[in-house]
Amino acid sequence: MDWTHYRFRTLWSLPVPPAAVYGALERAEEYPAWWRQVRDVTRLDETTGVVRIRSFLPYDLSFTVREVRRDPSAGVLEAALSGDLQGWARWTVTATPSGSLARYDQVVDVNKPLLSRLAVPGRPVFRANHWLMMRAGRRGLLARLQAV
Repeated sequence: MDWTHYRFRTLWSLPVPPAAVYGALERAEEYPAWWRQVRDVTRLDETTGVVRIRSFLPYDLSFTVREVRRDPSAGVLEAALSGDLQGWARWTVTATPSGSLARYDQVVDVNKPLLSRLAVPGRPVFRANHWLMMRAGRRGLLARLQAV
């Protein structure tokens, strides 16, 4: 097993129309305004930016995000990641009877040296750290969308 390889799937049930959820998720440069763990998003061009995140644990991850798919009709946003995280991430937003389901899939290898050295003993803690970040993201997005 490669202890630095991670697969995540997170589901956010939101009582908001899919178009509003997708619209918020496609504006990554605004994430720091509603998702406190997303510390910085710096656009490099129309499809690329640098993101810095920090959740509960005292370390930052910095990586380049390059858009590879933007399909509003399918509700899909997909990006390639490189830097401290290497891999891909995808949002898929679909309608539900009560609003929307935002599904986040991510497959990455962690390249940050400290996290690589702590890969085996730290894995459960790193997964919990990701879970906490995603929980906070859902809360922040919901608050932002309900305020509009």
